[in-house]
Amino acid sequence: MIRLSGRQRIHKLLSAAGVASRRKCEQLIRDGLVSVDGRVVTDVGQKVDPASCKIAVRGRPVSLRVKTVCWLVNKPKGVVCTCSDPQGRPTVLQLVRRSNVRLFPVGRLDYDSQGLLLLTNDGEIAQILTHPRYGIEKEYVVKVRGIPSEKTLERLVKGLRLPDGKARARRVSPVSSTGRNAWLRVVVCEGRKRLIRRMFEALGHPVVKLTRTRIFYLKLGDIPPGGAVLMDDGQVEILKRRCRKIAAAVEGGR
Repeated sequence: MIRLSGRQRIHKLLSAAGVASRRKCEQLIRDGLVSVDGRVVTDVGQKVDPASCKIAVRGRPVSLRVKTVCWLVNKPKGVVCTCSDPQGRPTVLQLVRRSNVRLFPVGRLDYDSQGLLLLTNDGEIAQILTHPRYGIEKEYVVKVRGIPSEKTLERLVKGLRLPDGKARARRVSPVSSTGRNAWLRVVVCEGRKRLIRRMFEALGHPVVKLTRTRIFYLKLGDIPPGGAVLMDDGQVEILKRRCRKIAAAVEGGR
């Protein structure tokens, strides 16, 4: 549930209510599509009291008493991490057929990758788990061509230059190897598009297979490909508390 005491920023309330991501909610406000108690609001920094005001988007009332829903899914290859796809490809939302709330994926896995993905209607959780300033770990098991040397793996941790800036892994450790390929466990703290694939490509070891096994403390476990598990209320509350604890520590350390 959204906290209903104290004044809060409108875009955060809308995001937590499942309207859209915080960034998209900010744009809705700038575009004059959000009203509070019947008056259009365009200041994204404005605070309101959710316990006493009525908020509408495009003239439609927004319910602020929305229960937070979280699904853990095992995204297979060939499924896109979007709410809809103009090419008609299957989406991660189709993996959850029993939800009566608007869900969206937290972060992404590219079309050819698989593994753990979180679907939720809570913008606060999504913001904290995906924004790089919070440093949330994502862990992957990666199969690459060739056998990277210890020096090559050290370069991943120290960081290397990509066209969109420096990138680094927090940890890299060998799992196993064959004559032509190596399996590695890789932990990163950001979610740039195809980041791990691009890092290994730059080092001359293209990725053959990539599976995400963990986000924060949430693990893939034995969820089968294409499967989905609904987190219970207690698990969701623990996730929200741990996310807020991380956010408070980061904000307090500025």
